Amino acid sequence: MKDSMGRIHNPMDNFFGKEDRLLGVDYGEKRVGIAITDPLMMFASPLKTINNDQRFWEEFLLLFDEYQITKIVLGYPLKESGEASSSTRLVEKFRAELEKRVKVPIEYSDERYSSDIAMQRIIESVPSKKKRRDKGLVDKNAAAIILQDYLDLGS
Repeated sequence: MKDSMGRIHNPMDNFFGKEDRLLGVDYGEKRVGIAITDPLMMFASPLKTINNDQRFWEEFLLLFDEYQITKIVLGYPLKESGEASSSTRLVEKFRAELEKRVKVPIEYSDERYSSDIAMQRIIESVPSKKKRRDKGLVDKNAAAIILQDYLDLGS
């Protein structure tokens, strides 16, 4: 049986731990934050941050080998007024490229304030100031907030 990416899928994967999951993405010009749901799709957890460089697609697509991803939730940056911004255009361009490379549904989710919320959570939970300065930590936590908001809205 083939999966959504056209690869051969072993029906026993679900039995042995390869359950369906959603992937959250916080796209940025320098880094891309990645989050993933638990198998029951109740909780989002920060997974990793991938540098947005020449190796990005190689590393990103490996996630589809490791997890049974059934949908991507992509953070959609809007101005506070709800209008599009220059970042909105970059995310739309990224989505178009993503649609060419993966065969799973992609949904936008409002990402306003996700980085601010992520930073506040990091300040509260990471005691080391040196570790708090890791911008990748903010990116993957912002992706988790975007994904958790999506789950909480029952989308």
